[in-house]
Amino acid sequence: MDFLTTDLSDAHEAEVRVLEPMFKRFGAHPRFQGPIETLKVFEDNTLVREVLTEPGNGRVLVVDGGGSRRCALVGDQIGELAVKNGWAGIVVYGCIRDSVALDALPLGIRALDTHPRKSVKRGEGQRGLTITFGGVSMSPGDWLYADEDGVLLADRALI
Repeated sequence: MDFLTTDLSDAHEAEVRVLEPMFKRFGAHPRFQGPIETLKVFEDNTLVREVLTEPGNGRVLVVDGGGSRRCALVGDQIGELAVKNGWAGIVVYGCIRDSVALDALPLGIRALDTHPRKSVKRGEGQRGLTITFGGVSMSPGDWLYADEDGVLLADRALI
């Protein structure tokens, strides 16, 4: 990946929205980018798994998990699905588990933290909504850039 969020922020200051610094880095790719798909779920990762079985085509899945720290929404099996199906990354406003295995995958991941407990499987959640967390609203098709310095979004590809 040939970009820096700092450079993009400077060059496109009026166009970018910067997420508050709350995420930890996971996955073998510290930098990733792509158009986003959005999910809104709460302590149920059924929809996360379902979406990541689809062709990613370099997209980034952004999951609004309500900021819950009571269970994980992404683990090693879901991470492997994302890689297999061509997703560039996953951003979770919630927790992940199997962090050592996820760190070995060629995928970019941001999450609030880790948690050993798996989520429930009720099949609840919504897809394709405008979601808001970290001081930023995001809609499907927005472009996300993540690197060692942070995560930012724009209405279009900047590079």
